[in-house]
Parts: sequence; structure tokens; C-alpha cells
Amino acid sequence: MKFLFDLFPVILFFGMFKWSEGHPDAAQAFANDYLSSFVSGGVVSATQAPILLATAITIIANVGQIVYLLLKGKKVDAPLWMSLIIVGLFGGATIYFHNEAFIKWKPSILYWCFAAALFVSQTVFKKNLIRKMMEQQVSLPETAWQQLNWAWVLFFAAMGIVNLYVAFNFSTAAWVNFKLFGFMGLMLVFIIAQSVFLAKHIKTKP
Repeated sequence: MKFLFDLFPVILFFGMFKWSEGHPDAAQAFANDYLSSFVSGGVVSATQAPILLATAITIIANVGQIVYLLLKGKKVDAPLWMSLIIVGLFGGATIYFHNEAFIKWKPSILYWCFAAALFVSQTVFKKNLIRKMMEQQVSLPETAWQQLNWAWVLFFAAMGIVNLYVAFNFSTAAWVNFKLFGFMGLMLVFIIAQSVFLAKHIKTKP
């Protein structure tokens, strides 16, 4: 359930982009009605409407997630705050300058922030954040926890590079598809590979 909650903004981004592509006139009119005040020059073209609307709905979804958790009295995890800040800055720049390059950088910056947080916590503060998140579910020897942490560091760093490669070497539509399905596929492959590698160490807690 949490996975779908975390993925909610990405799904909305994908859905809005695809709808806008299929309804260019309606998307342009909608964007000009609701985004023109936030766009430099005050006019959104038909080609710009899909990415600007998708970006706007993503920002709204991120805000909505945090408001929902706060109203429920639940803790808002640091990654969610980080995501909101980054999508607000890069998404806001995309809308104002009507330049899709900013939002294309957003996943890479977010992944690299995750990698940096895991790296710094392990090397500087001697705290393993992956262990902190998972130790209530599984028990691993210290060496396995360290391997797991470094695996996630390398994975997030690589994901940031892959995102930029796809974003700036393929069409925006192809990048949008990859942003949802490609990243999910890579994440699934990584988790399966990691589970197989660590299977001999894992001892499920009762």
C-alpha cells in the first residue's frame, strides 16, 4: 500500500501527460486557463501543455500527500519532504520558464540525494539508514547490512545517471514512459537480485 502511495505522483504525472498528448487543444486551453499566471510570457503552447500540466499535477500530488499525512497525525518521512522540495524547485522552474529540462533533472537530483544521505550516514555518522528502516522485519549480520547499504547507494547513483541518459537522448514521451515503467522495472530487478544475494543471511524476526 505504501508503495502505491509513494508512486501516486508519478502515476498522475504519466496519466496527465498521456491525456494531454491525446487531447492537445483541450490541454492547451486548460493550461492557459490555470497556468498562464505562473508561466513567463503568460502563454502556453500546445507542445508545452503536456509537460507543464503533468508537472503541475505532480507538485499538487506531493503537497496533497504531505497534507494527508499531517491531517492523519502520521509522520512525514524525510524522503517525502525532500521530494516536495525538489519537485517544487525544479517543477516550478519548468512551469515558469516552460522548459522541460528542469523537471527531467528532478528524478536524478532526488536519487542522488538519497545516495548521498545513505553514503554520509554510513561513512560520517556510522549509521546505517537501510538497517534502521528494515531491522524490525529482518535480522542480518553487520557485514550484510553494510553490503545492503552500499548496494542501495550504487543503485540510486546509477538510477540518476540512467534518468539523464534517457531524458536527453530520447523524446519527452519516451522519457515519461521510462519514468514510470522503466524505473519500476529496474527497481524490481534490483530488489529481486538483492534478495537472492542476501537470502542466506536473512532471518525473519518472529
